[in-house]
Amino acid sequence: MAKIVIIGAGFAGHTAALYLGNTLGRDHDVTMISLSDRFLFVPSLVWVGVGRMNPDKTRFPLQKVYDRMNVNFIVGKATEVHPDDHYVIAEKKEGGQARVEYDYLLIATGPHLDFAATPGLGPDFGNSYSICTSAHATQTRDVYLQCVERMKRGEKQKLVIGTGHGGATCQGAAFEYVTNVHKDLVRRGVRDKAELVYLTNERGLGDFGVRGVNVRQKGGMVSSADFIGAVFKDYDITPEIQRAVKKVEKGRAYWENFDGAEGETNFDFAMLIPRFAGMPMKYIGKNGDDVSSKVVNPLGFVMVDGIYGLAYDVLAENPDAWPSVYQNTTYRNIFAAGIAFAPPGPISKPHTNPKGTAISAAPPRTGMVSGIIGRVVALNIADLVTKGRMTHHERMSEMFAACIASMGDSLWDGSAAVIVVYPVVPDVRRYPNEEGRDLFTTHMEMGLAGAWMKRMIHSTFMWKLQGNIGWQIIPE
Repeated sequence: MAKIVIIGAGFAGHTAALYLGNTLGRDHDVTMISLSDRFLFVPSLVWVGVGRMNPDKTRFPLQKVYDRMNVNFIVGKATEVHPDDHYVIAEKKEGGQARVEYDYLLIATGPHLDFAATPGLGPDFGNSYSICTSAHATQTRDVYLQCVERMKRGEKQKLVIGTGHGGATCQGAAFEYVTNVHKDLVRRGVRDKAELVYLTNERGLGDFGVRGVNVRQKGGMVSSADFIGAVFKDYDITPEIQRAVKKVEKGRAYWENFDGAEGETNFDFAMLIPRFAGMPMKYIGKNGDDVSSKVVNPLGFVMVDGIYGLAYDVLAENPDAWPSVYQNTTYRNIFAAGIAFAPPGPISKPHTNPKGTAISAAPPRTGMVSGIIGRVVALNIADLVTKGRMTHHERMSEMFAACIASMGDSLWDGSAAVIVVYPVVPDVRRYPNEEGRDLFTTHMEMGLAGAWMKRMIHSTFMWKLQGNIGWQIIPE
């Protein structure tokens, strides 16, 4: 009987658990270790953060799902991995430790929210807020609604939304939040009392950490910079790009820009995405020595079958440097998926300013990308158990992804930006004259239909991820 352990029940880990439980669970031992006993549909937290969705509609209990899908479930924190001896130590939420042995291990922990990388950043200080967790989004909602009340009393408020570190990712979430704030303020009749600022480490608007997007429209070329710029002009949102936030105090964010100039942006309310890091765990060898350098990079992300250390210009021309099976090359029974795996480098061109500050949008590995990788890894582990070899692979340079960025949740006057990208990581060998992407597939549009699609995705994914009838035919 094979023993498979998954750490983390986010998009990647939970998707893998569904496939592994369904494929192997009756005959083999599949175990999930998760900090929470509920799945959280993170993309909808943008609506929680403006008071347009109850947090309970973004989550569901996991125990019943795993009982039905033949998956053992431990609610707790994985603290140690012993890769030579093939077991994990977990601190159980109810108390005590669990030693969980494995033949195959999938690390899909999602991010450690590294607020500490930027002094003063985050809700613990009360200087800025976040929509990265349910508790954070609920707290952000409450503070945001206090600002709304001040506006109703005639006070002006400056709201700054974006990224809180030079190496942050998830600019798409920040973009969604600032546009949803705009729509919500319009709905509440106080938009004229608000100044909205989008503060980001992106090289340009619409970069999103994927080198931007270009599409053919009406016989010409339109860039994501043009697309997002038009939205911001229409919504009266001021962009402040190419900036690394270095410190946050009450009502003030201090930053450096691409040129090395220092500045500050004042605010009454700020929602700033922190840098992501790998979840802290110890990796302990047979003799008790630290073997973390064989498993994770300095930020704690699991090194897999990518080619690391390439100069950006070389990496940009080598799509095969991106991992295809997400397998650690030292411990070949350890895999990683979603944010937990270490990318070989940035997708967008990195920048270091004259003061040595790196200002580079990190590669996004959330949502659809996480789900796809979770499925690929799960099917390969099932292959190894039943066939002794892997038959599935998908690099991010071969991967299709669709992003639907909400710009107001109303199904009557809301909107969403629909961005379809293929491949996620540009492949200049296959598409040399199209900046690395297939312009027949890559697409951008905005409108009410996108709002309906966004709501439909929330509903269908909540159905799928509960393992309900037909879950396998709903794509990741």
